[in-house]
Amino acid sequence: MASKKLLLIDGNSVAFRAFFALHNVLSKFTNQDGLHTNAIYGFNKMLDHILEIVEPTDALVAFDAGKTTFRTEMYDNYKGGRSKTPPELSEQMPYLRELLKAYGIKSYELANYEADDIIGTLSREAEEAGFETTIVTGDRDLTQLSSEKTTVSVTVKGVSEVEHYTPEHVQEKLGLKPAQIIDMKGLAGDTSDNYPGVTKIGEKTAIKLLQKYDSVEGVYEHVDEMKTSKMKEHLIADRDNAFLSKKLATINRDAPIKISLADLEYTGKNSATLVDFYERMNFQSFLKQIRSTEGFETTQTLKEIAYTELTTDNLSEVTQLKGEMAFYLEMPEKNYHVSDFVGFGIGSDDKWYVSRNVDLLTSETFKRIFTDTQNKVNVFDLKRTYVGLNRLGVSFTNGENDILLESYLLDTNDNSNDLGALAHRHGYQDIQTDEEVYGTGVKRHIPDDDTVFLTHLASKLRAIQQLVPQLKTELEQNKQIQLYTDIELPIALVLSKMEIAGVRVDTDRLEQMESEFTERLTEIEQTIYNEAGEEFNIKSTKQLGSILFEKLGLPSSKKTKTGYSTAVSVLEGLRGQAPIIDNILIYRQISKIQSTYVKGLLKVVHSSDQKVHTTYLQTLTQTGRLSSIDPNLQNIPIRLEEGRKIRQAFIPSADNAQIFSSDYSQIELRVLAHITGDKNLQAAFKNDEDIHASTAVRIFGLKDASEVTPNIRRQAKAVNFGIVYGISDYGLSQNIGISRKQAKTFIDTYFQEYPGVKTFMDQIVETARKQGYVETIARRRRYLPDINSSNHNQRSFAERTAMNTPIQGSAADIIKIAMIRMQNELEKRQLKTKMLLQVHDELIFEVPDDELSLIKKLVPSIMDSAVKLDVPLKVESAFGKSWYDAK
Repeated sequence: MASKKLLLIDGNSVAFRAFFALHNVLSKFTNQDGLHTNAIYGFNKMLDHILEIVEPTDALVAFDAGKTTFRTEMYDNYKGGRSKTPPELSEQMPYLRELLKAYGIKSYELANYEADDIIGTLSREAEEAGFETTIVTGDRDLTQLSSEKTTVSVTVKGVSEVEHYTPEHVQEKLGLKPAQIIDMKGLAGDTSDNYPGVTKIGEKTAIKLLQKYDSVEGVYEHVDEMKTSKMKEHLIADRDNAFLSKKLATINRDAPIKISLADLEYTGKNSATLVDFYERMNFQSFLKQIRSTEGFETTQTLKEIAYTELTTDNLSEVTQLKGEMAFYLEMPEKNYHVSDFVGFGIGSDDKWYVSRNVDLLTSETFKRIFTDTQNKVNVFDLKRTYVGLNRLGVSFTNGENDILLESYLLDTNDNSNDLGALAHRHGYQDIQTDEEVYGTGVKRHIPDDDTVFLTHLASKLRAIQQLVPQLKTELEQNKQIQLYTDIELPIALVLSKMEIAGVRVDTDRLEQMESEFTERLTEIEQTIYNEAGEEFNIKSTKQLGSILFEKLGLPSSKKTKTGYSTAVSVLEGLRGQAPIIDNILIYRQISKIQSTYVKGLLKVVHSSDQKVHTTYLQTLTQTGRLSSIDPNLQNIPIRLEEGRKIRQAFIPSADNAQIFSSDYSQIELRVLAHITGDKNLQAAFKNDEDIHASTAVRIFGLKDASEVTPNIRRQAKAVNFGIVYGISDYGLSQNIGISRKQAKTFIDTYFQEYPGVKTFMDQIVETARKQGYVETIARRRRYLPDINSSNHNQRSFAERTAMNTPIQGSAADIIKIAMIRMQNELEKRQLKTKMLLQVHDELIFEVPDDELSLIKKLVPSIMDSAVKLDVPLKVESAFGKSWYDAK
């Protein structure tokens, strides 16, 4: 008969370890209901790890029943120094028990006793019954229980790395027998449990005494023989504390538990229950793991779906589709401008038509479906769908509901480009994720099995159609329907057209730049070698550190195992101490520009039209701002002239055209003036003053703007924009190179001069605390799960986010509105001018020469009237034969 193996887990201790192991990423561990899940996640990781190692036949997780136990009756300050359990952890405890139930592991607690006592009692009974026992805990006190039959596994790093204490390991590590742990605690006390021990006796001294005298009792039997010393005086004075502390440290191995070994049989996980639990917790990695390793297939629990495979023979069947319907075009690659087409589906009312033959979409039948004004086509990712159909030569003009956009608006913290994952987060489970069906990484592929693939496509259609009414209702409840219909849906179409248009790139100019930068880098290299006195690999952190801090003797932070840090922040701090520093920084900047933007852009120019077609990410940022990838055209560095030159390569696609740029001037500060209602800030904009000079006059107490020097204006500018981003005095001091005290004075003076701003900042934080989110002028929401956190750093970050989101997000709303109106105007007037790019607060157009005089008036007039604010919006425009010339 196989030996019985008992697993006992100290629930509270491991939960605490799990919580604080993932504490720095707490905001990333929340489910769709706002529940914090980091402790649950970490506990689950520990369970998987320890179950694999132990392979138990029996298991139990013991929990503390409350703060009051028999030990608090003995010593009322027992554990008195511990801070209150963070509410973010407390809220997870009921779900930990739910997790254990799904794992088939019993949990137990006993009034007036601790989890340690439950574990101590059961481990004693298990030893007597011949069990092999493993105890898992984050508390080393339990090592007193280790024996020939019992191993105590203590978490040492996070929750999945443990140190296994056997009697031999205790002896090797501490030089004591397990039974002497309580004596060590008696002499040294315990700061975490707040019992006293003997004054000035630490763990090392206690161990030496016990190695000589065996126990606390033995120490006091020989205390009179000890040489006169402070230690002897403390031992005599604190005799009662030593015996009390030993008693407090002793685990009760005869607690009156009402559970026996016979009740602890471990039968294994309930996969279906776990899948449901993981979906509610949004644990995608665990979902994937259980579905692949537990022999549990989601398709077993999915509601069956019937579909019709479309071919040329039955294509006419789709003509019966009228009114509202769902459509999905499958493009497996992330970059949908170049991805293959592998299938599609369309349908409504449980009539789902799917096919691998994408050529069917080019038929007149489908062309009519996608342009019929009587039809409303619901999709997942309208922009992607529009671009994909355009590549097939199909117009798409009746897109109605985009569940990706709608879900994003409901919670900008929670966005996924996987339809299945998104559906699960909204409580709809009858669909698998793409990851589950297609795999990940190099193993990702479209299944050859038609049943698997076409069923998945049909499931996507059903999910879209099922989620539309639910998401629309939630948007209505949030008063966000107008945000969706008037801004996000139309801007998706505008962005689609911009992506399709692309922007022409002068590859000859890029290749010329590549040669110029290579030559420039060679020159800088030689200069650096001369300053170093030898040649070395500048890109090698180890070699560079050796040159700077050993050979040249520059001051450094402490050397680590991997060498000296040569991060940008370190080098910036060394500016002025040696010429080599400036040259290394310039070398790095130009190398980055060369590799990322010169060579990088050359790789993504489409050979068919000599253009780059960026992809705008509409559902990524939490403020609503757009970002771009493949290539990222919003992050071209412009502080360095070499970076600015990259824009020389962006040119019109025709000789008789110009690149035209219009840029909102200080839009975030204008939004700040509007939202806060501050009279002084508003007056500066209404009077068309230089806002940074105006602020400088106020915070530096100057007579007028004539006294503002460039350096003073720079500092005032840093304060202005720092306020928008909720900057701290420390952050401001680092930005402009002043003391923290000076920075605090600047911020305090700013709030005195602009009291409306201070009032707004205080009120918006209070609003966020009450409702859990903040909104922009267009009702775009950002939820702040950490706004009431007991952790200072997390709470402070959430407060800063509450302050700056309405400002940054409202600025994003404004430029989106301007883009929509601009595109409408271009189409209404049937102009050939095209909007090419949006880079934060700037719009870039390609304008034929014969439309330039009109566009010079039209674009600014639309942009500065996009939204009516209490201060004027100001737009600055320029044009030229390249983007560089238009700045």
